Amino acid sequence: MTMDMVAARAKAGKATVYRRWSSKVELVRDSLAWMNRTHLELDNLPDTGTLRGDLLALLKPRSIEEDERKYRVFAGMGSFWQHSEFVEAGIAGFFEPWIVINRELMHRAVGRGEISASADIELACEVITSMSYFRGLIQRKPFDKRYFTALIDGILLPALKNPKPSPNAVDQ
Repeated sequence: MTMDMVAARAKAGKATVYRRWSSKVELVRDSLAWMNRTHLELDNLPDTGTLRGDLLALLKPRSIEEDERKYRVFAGMGSFWQHSEFVEAGIAGFFEPWIVINRELMHRAVGRGEISASADIELACEVITSMSYFRGLIQRKPFDKRYFTALIDGILLPALKNPKPSPNAVDQ
């Protein structure tokens, strides 16, 4: 992907593209964030009374075509992930909104006494995003409600309710 290619696809001049995005990193970040637009309602988080219910309420039905398009975009960005500035832009644009929402829901669950205050929420957020993209990009299978429910019930909730020493604690 080059800025010339983006300009040609947009049927605009390259200067027009650079007026909106001063760098390819900004363009990638905004493009990835745009892909989340129909999946996340940052101002309207679910509150079902349980972490399990809240997490499941986040997963909205998506079309197979939309998932396929998203996976093609990520697969096509393979060489971008070798450059730290693109990794940071990708995380900020696509992963960070999901992490923020999951973190908020988990902190709510701590406040309700539903999960341990010593639970490694950051690691749990990484697990959710990592598994969703592993499932889609590597396994080429949908990250659907059935799979997400199994992840929540079999891995996330047990780990959050009965935390063991975190590998992140070793790094600190």
